[in-house]
Amino acid sequence: MSGEGLVERLIQALRCLPGVGAKSAQRMAYHLLERERVRGLALAATLTEALERVGHCRRCRDFSETVDCAICSAVGRDTRTLCAVESPADRLAIETATGYRGLYFVLQGRLSPLDGIGPEQLGLDLLAARLAEGEVQELIIATNPTVEGEATAHYLAQLARRCGVRPTRLAHGVPLGGELEYIDRGTLAHAFGSRLAVPD
Repeated sequence: MSGEGLVERLIQALRCLPGVGAKSAQRMAYHLLERERVRGLALAATLTEALERVGHCRRCRDFSETVDCAICSAVGRDTRTLCAVESPADRLAIETATGYRGLYFVLQGRLSPLDGIGPEQLGLDLLAARLAEGEVQELIIATNPTVEGEATAHYLAQLARRCGVRPTRLAHGVPLGGELEYIDRGTLAHAFGSRLAVPD
């Protein structure tokens, strides 16, 4: 029956979302069909519109409906600092949790040769051109502390130095309120090796 085919297609389509397996997709599909048809139609319309209209900012590669995103076109941001992040979610986390008022560069991933992700896929030619303009004085590297994130950070630091820009890295280590005996060895070793002078 065509109805059964459509239900199965809906379940399979929902499985494209991260963390959604067969059972979760089935629950979502049945919920939409049983109780949320109006909201489901609104979801479908919004999803279609977003996929058609949202692109990437030409300056920072973040998601944007316009050529330049709201942050890149905002007046009053510090154009001398540029923060490189792996994803739009990382950019949003920094923007909402800190007082950072500089600009961003969103890599949309991290270096991973095994997955076919190299400098070209991360837009590093665009980043190099931006750093070479001479306005940026500091590149804040805010990649995640994973193997690929660290490799990406190393590459970005070298790129910044070649362009005469000072690279800095987000601090990693002992979390505020954490107890040393419960922290994993890798985190503790990194924190110990990156220790800072105590201010007066």
